[in-house]
Amino acid sequence: MSKVIIFGTGQTADIVTYYLENDSEHEIIAYTVDEKFITEDKYNNKPVIPFETIVENYPPSEFKMFIAIGYTNLNKFREEKYNLAKTKGYTLITYVNSRSGVNNTSKIGDNCFILEHQSIQPFATIENNCFIWGGVLIAHHSKIKSHCWITSESSIAGNTTIGERCFIGVNATIGHMVTLGDDCMVGAGTLITKSANNGSVFIEKNTDLFKLN
Repeated sequence: MSKVIIFGTGQTADIVTYYLENDSEHEIIAYTVDEKFITEDKYNNKPVIPFETIVENYPPSEFKMFIAIGYTNLNKFREEKYNLAKTKGYTLITYVNSRSGVNNTSKIGDNCFILEHQSIQPFATIENNCFIWGGVLIAHHSKIKSHCWITSESSIAGNTTIGERCFIGVNATIGHMVTLGDDCMVGAGTLITKSANNGSVFIEKNTDLFKLN
């Protein structure tokens, strides 16, 4: 069992707290955020410590950390805090839900958060600091590069590569042998069958409102 400091005091931290407390052997000891964002000295009945002084209060030789931040600025803010925590010497834990279908040949990095009902197939790779929400398919030999956010029920076919800091919306589908560059935004319900460059944006048109009540 690890003693863990959670970076974050928002909704993402709430969800991470729920799963760590109910489906892991980790013990949450405290929370941390940048000092200018601290509004109360406790969160979920645990102390909130300025990130600037976290090492003095909870040294990395005794405590581990998890960066529980959303996809602000296309995941760049979470990437920044991930790198700073590593610089401070912290080991970052990964959480994989006990009801997640992760194949034992798959490789998963640190500070990943993988929820229930996944289908992560043989020889898939998930690099560091990735959030994979419920019911996602990551097919065989696919690679999710670091700092990505993949929302529920999206499907990524075999031999596909998703670049760093990408956002994949709910129910999106990425086809076989596709490569998305870094910093791509894929909206909900989108179908992609061809590779795309860095910074590409895909948004599916909303269904038209039917004029009948």
